[in-house]
Amino acid sequence: MRHGSSSHYSNRHNDRRSRPVLLRNLDWASMCDHKQARELGGSVFEKNGRRHEQARHTYIAAQRCGRVGVVLYMNIADYRKILKREDWDDPKFQEDISACHKRCALRTLHAMEKNGSIFIKLGQHLTSLNYLLPNEWCDTFIPLQDKCPVSSFPSIDEMVKLDTGKSLEDYFSEFAAEPIGAASLAQVHIARLKDSGERVAVKVQHPGLDEWAALDMWLTTNTFRTLKYWFPEYDLTWLSDEMEVSLPKELDFREEGRNAKRMKEYFRDHVPNSPLIIPEVKWAERRILVMEYITGHRPDDLEYLDANGISRDEVSAALARIFNEMVFGDGAPLHCDPHGGNLAIRINDNKRKPRNFDIILYDHGLHREIPQNLRRAYAHMWLAVLDTDIPKMRKYAYEIAGIGDDEFPIFASAITGRDYTVLTNDVTAERNAEEKRSLTDQLGEDLIEKLVGLLGRVPRIILLILKTNDLTRSLDENLHTSQGPIRSFLILARYAAHCVYKEQLENIRGSWIWPSNILRLSGAVFEYAKVALKLRIYEYYLAARRRLGFANVAPPV
Repeated sequence: MRHGSSSHYSNRHNDRRSRPVLLRNLDWASMCDHKQARELGGSVFEKNGRRHEQARHTYIAAQRCGRVGVVLYMNIADYRKILKREDWDDPKFQEDISACHKRCALRTLHAMEKNGSIFIKLGQHLTSLNYLLPNEWCDTFIPLQDKCPVSSFPSIDEMVKLDTGKSLEDYFSEFAAEPIGAASLAQVHIARLKDSGERVAVKVQHPGLDEWAALDMWLTTNTFRTLKYWFPEYDLTWLSDEMEVSLPKELDFREEGRNAKRMKEYFRDHVPNSPLIIPEVKWAERRILVMEYITGHRPDDLEYLDANGISRDEVSAALARIFNEMVFGDGAPLHCDPHGGNLAIRINDNKRKPRNFDIILYDHGLHREIPQNLRRAYAHMWLAVLDTDIPKMRKYAYEIAGIGDDEFPIFASAITGRDYTVLTNDVTAERNAEEKRSLTDQLGEDLIEKLVGLLGRVPRIILLILKTNDLTRSLDENLHTSQGPIRSFLILARYAAHCVYKEQLENIRGSWIWPSNILRLSGAVFEYAKVALKLRIYEYYLAARRRLGFANVAPPV
């Protein structure tokens, strides 16, 4: 009996040990009341669910790291092999290095497409670096411009519930399931507010970004550091450094809401006649932004402009004034992602021609403010460019970014978009084929290597200013204005002159009736009047040429 009992207990014990953990817990649950059983059973399912989620996350993280690691290893090996060759002057070498660029770019593209997340944004940014990267890289990454992910409607609804505790239908009486636009970090839907019935644009972050952004940023940083180790002459770590600073801000839509409000208030208070429109933010959470729905056409949609009687020249001038105000205005926020996709234009029948339009500026995820001393040094440098005063250009280039004499020609070309030799004569002279050929030849030699090193050392805000300059130049070219880019240059020079004039007035200490201060005030007024007169003469010259039928003359910058 005792043996049998012992055998019975032993069999039960062995049976229980061999059964799955979930069934063993259910046996125990049968000895408890129903409420305890439900609680304990739910806990078991929750623990197993967490284990499954952790395993899934670990597996996918290993995949993402593996893709980047394998591509990085293969690309480094590929480049090291070909760069060890000594036949660099042989045409066959040029063919082989071009093929190497293409192979490495394709490997990188496939890894970026599979990983998605911030790698799409990084690839889009690399596409624009055609002044630094080989054409094979930039051209290969072009498909990323149109491959922004689109998150499903259920995943968006689930994210809203997670972040706010409410579903979309609690906030909106209508919500379009299909987005009207998608970018690398977010997408935008049209909706209607439930309480007011107002039509709004709802910007929602891609739900998957939260899970992978930190890992992907770590991978990006270490990739650029590894490349710097093997190829120190091509240091692009400044790209990942900038992303580390900017990405957390771009992923917090509450920051974007504050930025949009500040930009709107600045232009309302300081430039009330500006055609700039900033959509009003209704409310914002970390991954959700609800704003006024305002739409328009691309500013370089020539068919729309011409059909509605909107002057291309005035659009170009308005854009130049808006972005120069951001650069030179005291306390002005600088929009850090200026490109054609973040701008729109619409007809405004309440305004008279030729300023019968509004310019809409979207995407305020990242703003910066230019330090006053840097802004003023930058203004001084542009006035020196206007006067072709090389010693002053060098002086203020050093104040702006610590640029020495050896690096000055490269920096001056990067700032102005012109060959350095042109700056010693007349920056408003037409850019001819010889100058373009000279710039191309320099890029083909060692300028890229020097430029990479230079961009790695200058303040990040300078890179954003350069990006703003590139935007105004690019939009002006796309608008095919009758006056050419020279008008944009004259507008920039006028803002720079006013910035310097204000600085000179602030430097006058004490009463203005003191003899020394009267002299300083007279000097400041005279210098400002001299620059203003010079710019006015240029404008009269442009107007006269236009009336005589000479369009697109003297593109300067």
